[in-house]
Parts: sequence; structure tokens; C-alpha cells
Amino acid sequence: MTSKHSLPAAGGEQAAAFGAAVGDMLKSMVGLRVPQETLTTLQGEYLTAASDIWNEALQRASAEAAAGPPLADRRFGAEEWAKNPAAAYTAQMYLLNARMLQRLAEAVQGEDKARARVRFAVQQWVEAASPSNFLAFNPEALRKALETQGQSIAAGVRHLVEDLSKGHVSQTDETLFEVGRNVATTAGSVVFENDLFQLIEYRPLTPKVHERPMLFVPPCINKFYILDLQPENSVIRYTVEQGHRTFVMSWRNPDASMRQLGWDDYIERGPIAAIRTVQAITGSERINTLGFCVGGTILATALAVLAARGDEPAQSMTLLTTLLDFSDTGVLDLFVDEAGVQWREMTIGAEAPSGPGLLKGQELATTFSFLRPNDLVWNYVVGNYLKGETPPAFDLLYWNSDSTNLPGPMYCWYLRHMYLLNELKQPGALTVCGEKVDLGRIRAPVFVYGSREDHIVPWAGAYASIPLLKSPRTFVLGASGHIAGVINPPAKGKRCHWTNTAAPADADAWLAGATEHAGSWWPVWTDWLKAHGGKLVAAPKTPGSRQYKAIEPAPGRYVKAKA
Repeated sequence: MTSKHSLPAAGGEQAAAFGAAVGDMLKSMVGLRVPQETLTTLQGEYLTAASDIWNEALQRASAEAAAGPPLADRRFGAEEWAKNPAAAYTAQMYLLNARMLQRLAEAVQGEDKARARVRFAVQQWVEAASPSNFLAFNPEALRKALETQGQSIAAGVRHLVEDLSKGHVSQTDETLFEVGRNVATTAGSVVFENDLFQLIEYRPLTPKVHERPMLFVPPCINKFYILDLQPENSVIRYTVEQGHRTFVMSWRNPDASMRQLGWDDYIERGPIAAIRTVQAITGSERINTLGFCVGGTILATALAVLAARGDEPAQSMTLLTTLLDFSDTGVLDLFVDEAGVQWREMTIGAEAPSGPGLLKGQELATTFSFLRPNDLVWNYVVGNYLKGETPPAFDLLYWNSDSTNLPGPMYCWYLRHMYLLNELKQPGALTVCGEKVDLGRIRAPVFVYGSREDHIVPWAGAYASIPLLKSPRTFVLGASGHIAGVINPPAKGKRCHWTNTAAPADADAWLAGATEHAGSWWPVWTDWLKAHGGKLVAAPKTPGSRQYKAIEPAPGRYVKAKA
């Protein structure tokens, strides 16, 4: 699952879209109020704290103190902020104002969703208003400008112009990465393609492989190589190393020729076509399957469609940070209501007056980045533009900037029926590819993974899949967030995970009975997957089959297409 803003002019179109979304939120806040007693208390506390900050600043100025103590906030942690009394005062007052605004937002009375929107809007304004974001108030940037005789400002302007041409704030030095050269490098071949995806078969790394192959269904809102960034943290390579004959879908980056495609197209011509192809190539009627994020929602929907047709091709199903029950969608719920969905349907949906359109990849990226504005937006505004620095090389952030479009009808259908109406969890409520969808008809054993700090798929939302599925179920909880929690190779010895052999309906009850383990969750998953792989057979010497011959080397053309 990325985002953007209206900083010093970067990303104008995307920033305007994001601003409109925030504006819609503000309209829903009419009528909200803060209790008078709370206002009185906060006003008193504010005046006391502001007086203390002012008096401290006066004492430092009169004593000509060299520097005050460093501020805990990392935006103001450099010594320039502590040495400069005016800068220190500005930062301290900003932090006080921020705290008070956030406490006011917490105290607002009203409907839960409207209150959450208040908190989100206040947080956006608070982060944008930081004095560190403005050259005149940032002593670090001013010092650097003096030391470099203005070269840092000139470099910042160049970076700004370059980012304006790219349409996004650079989070890494994108010139240092190339898909297929130093990211997405696991060896393999494209063995099938249609207008929606290419199917990659990876070269075996063991002399024998399990007889049942493995199919990965990545999210179509991102590119698949988040699962294959570097050899040492590649989920794909790790799976191949465990002796699984591994196939991965690489979704096409939609252009105008695909703007009419809907959810049914993505299910029938996506994972269902991939499953049929993997079966034909390997000769195995049963295959293991994995879906990540939206890819998990798509995979589960496809398997439910096939179950309704009396077909059960999956030996197992793994769901990584996936929503099937959309009751708890975290902060993304703030952006979804009937008016917002109707607006999307009227502008880019199947019935749009001007015809179907595309949801631009950068708009999605902008939204996701502003879920963590300090880390993914303002940090780079300060570094790139005010200080004239080139951001360091980071493969994950390169992937994050490599956005993809979505066909409007597909996106609108997903938005309405999943996020707004939450119909996937209701047996028979949805008709997909001509079939009534019932997740309970999927008989394959299921491994569900959630990340404890995930702000896109809250772990309790991932756990909510457990009651919907009737087959044997295993849930594992990992530390960290949506991406870092999943991409956690055992060799690093980082983070931890939790397991529990019970599967209560309530997520908190599961966690209360869970056991914490040090390190990655990957070995737990591969031990589980091994039991579903079948016997070991000789690894194939060539990719594909007589019917499905190698088309081109991995990672293929589709993943290299830019939005």
C-alpha cells in the first residue's frame, strides 16, 4: 500500500485533490463543539505554559546563555535550534500550540467519524505549520545557506523544479535504482501475459521442489517488487529457497486503454487466469496461494468465485495484511462516505458522464504519504528544498514513489462495495463474475498475517478475516507496520512476532493468549506452508511448458511502465 501535498508548489494537481478531500472533511464538522469547562481548563494551562516559555527566553537573553537544552522533537534537535534563543522560543511555542490544538481536537463532541476527521485535519495543519518547514524560521537551513554562500538554496530550487516535473516530492535518489538491475533481481522468466498482468516463474534455487506450486497475488495498487527489493529481504527469493516452485503476478500499470475495466475483469482475467495457467504449466490441480494487501482481497474473492463454481484449486491460502471485513479500516475510513464515493463514480466511474477514467497513481501515493506527513512529506521538503540535500538511496522509498494507476470503474466498485458497504463479509451479498460470493465456501487452510503498528490495515482488521473463514485457520501477528512488518527476513534478527493456537472471534482475546517470540515470522509461515507443498520432485530445468514458453526475463515489461 504512499502520498503528497501543497508544499512550496510541488505536486499541484495532487495537492489540490488532497486539499479538496480535507475540505470535504471540514464541511462534515459543522455543529461540533468543545465543552466550556474543557476550554477554560485548556486556556488556563496554555497561558501558564506560554508564560513559562517567555520567561525562560527572557532569562536566556539577559544572561546571554550559550545554548538551552535540546528539544526532544527531532525536527528541532540540532544544536542550531538550542543555540538561537529566538529559534528555540519559536519551536517551543509551536510545540505548545500543537499540543493544545490536539487536545482541543480530542475534546470535540460529536459523531465518532466526524471527531476523527477533526483530529486528522488538525494533525495535518499542525505538521504543515512547523517552523522547521520555512526557510526564514529554520536556523539549520539558514546556517547552511551562509556556509555555502547560497549554493544550498540554489540546489534546493533545482530539486524543487525537478520534483515539480516528476509530480511528487522525491523521497530518495531515484537515479540510483532501476527495476531489474538493483531491485527486483530474483532470476526468472515471464511465461504468460494478458492485458492485465504478466505471470513470472522464478528459477528454482534447490535441486528439488515441492510438487504443489506457489502463486503470489500482489496488490494492484503497487508494484510487485516490494516482495523482491533486495536478495537479502526478498519474500519471493526466500520462498524459492524453501523449495517452492514460485509464480508471481505482475500487474500492468493501467493506461487510457484500460480505463473501462471493472472489478470482475480484475478477478476473472487476474488471479483466476493465473491459477489456470499455473495449473497448466505444472500439471498440479492444487496450488498454494498468497495475497498481499489488496492482492489478498482479490485472491480471496477469486477463490470464493471458483468455490461457487464447484472448483477448489487452492491447497492453501496465505493473506498478508489483508482486509476481508472492512469494519476497521483505520485512518482510511476518514476518506470514505457516500458523498465521496458518489463523486468518484461521477468523475471516473463506469457511469461517469464523460466516460470512465483512471485514478492516477500519484493521487493514491499522495494520500498514503499524508497519513504520515512528518516522515513522508515535510522531512523531505526541509531536506530537499530548504537545505538543498539529495535524499539518501533507499530501495523501499524508490518503490514507494513508483506509483500505479487504477481503472476508475474497478476502483469505484471496490470503494463502494468493500470500504463503504462492507459487503464481502456478508455471504451472498456480492455478485462477482456472475457468482454469489461466500468466503465461507473456501475450504483451503488459511494463514493470516497482521502487523501490529499497521495504519493501513489495522491488525485487528486483518484478524477479522478469521471468523469469516471456516477452514483451518492460523493467525500470526508481527511487529512494526504495513511494509516493514511483512519485509522482515530471519537473517536480520529484528523485531518479534506473536502466535496463538487458539482462534477466538475477538482480536484482543487472541492477543491476550498469544506468546511473543523474537525475530521474524517468516519461518513460522514456511513451516506451515511446507505441510501443504506435497512431496519433493526434481526441479524443472526450464521455465514454463510447451504451451507456455518463456516470453522475456523477469521482472518483465509491465513492472517497468511508469504511471
